[in-house]
Amino acid sequence: MSEVQRATVALEGLSVADAFGEQLLHCGPVARQSALDERTAPAAARWAWTDDTAMAISIVEQLREAGAIDAAALAAAFARRYLAEPARGYGAGAHRVLAEIAAGTPHDVAAAALFDGQGSRGNGAAMRVAPIGAYFAGDLDAAIEHARRSAAPTHAHAEGAAGAIAIAIAAAAVFGGERHPRALLSTIVERTPPSATREGVRRSLAMLGAEPLTVAAELGNGSLVLASDTVPFAAWCAATHLADYPGALWACATVGGDIDTTCAIVGGIVVGAVGIAGIPAPWRAAREPLPL
Repeated sequence: MSEVQRATVALEGLSVADAFGEQLLHCGPVARQSALDERTAPAAARWAWTDDTAMAISIVEQLREAGAIDAAALAAAFARRYLAEPARGYGAGAHRVLAEIAAGTPHDVAAAALFDGQGSRGNGAAMRVAPIGAYFAGDLDAAIEHARRSAAPTHAHAEGAAGAIAIAIAAAAVFGGERHPRALLSTIVERTPPSATREGVRRSLAMLGAEPLTVAAELGNGSLVLASDTVPFAAWCAATHLADYPGALWACATVGGDIDTTCAIVGGIVVGAVGIAGIPAPWRAAREPLPL
């Protein structure tokens, strides 16, 4: 499988998972609980995807065209796609930074201005990055560097970048053949920069035999929309469900929180182990088509 093919497979896994999580997130508490109890996929005929997928599409397009991530070019692509469809579920910070980039503000200036000049510590850079890890499978140094570049347009804070790096490492390792949960999490800990996100992944190593609700109660489920509140659980979930794409997404849905984002992160990693065939065919058919 070529680099571009791997990135495209990661996008498939990410986008179906994103759309799955989005449907469960907005179907209402009664319908969601029924779906969880019976493990019945959302009934909507068409599962719309969110900004998670929209931004991942721009990443895959750049990898396909240039074989590398250029932060300025990616920022412009993000902004163009945002202007075309601003109602894809972007968070408040993303609305602000992408609108400013579209208006001509350099991406590094716009991203650095968020949160009183601290930059974003959010999970947005992590949610879109799996195709980079897939593309650079077998070269963790390249995966880390290009993940860092991909975070720059929107996440100037080191914590936001650490989230992207951690998930790119996970995807690169899985697409490169890693199938051992402890080894996968250990690799993420070893290569992710010092951060609360890395510390959360380190803590997840002691919970490999735990239930998802227990792990999420300890590590977070994305409710705070921070990398440190999202990536550790998502990494644990992917590592412990490498042979079970549907089970991985149901685990994300069970713990609640930022379901579409945890699903997107996990789906983009696990598909590296199970392949396209591991995604339920009806789920792929229900997912809104991708513009690729």
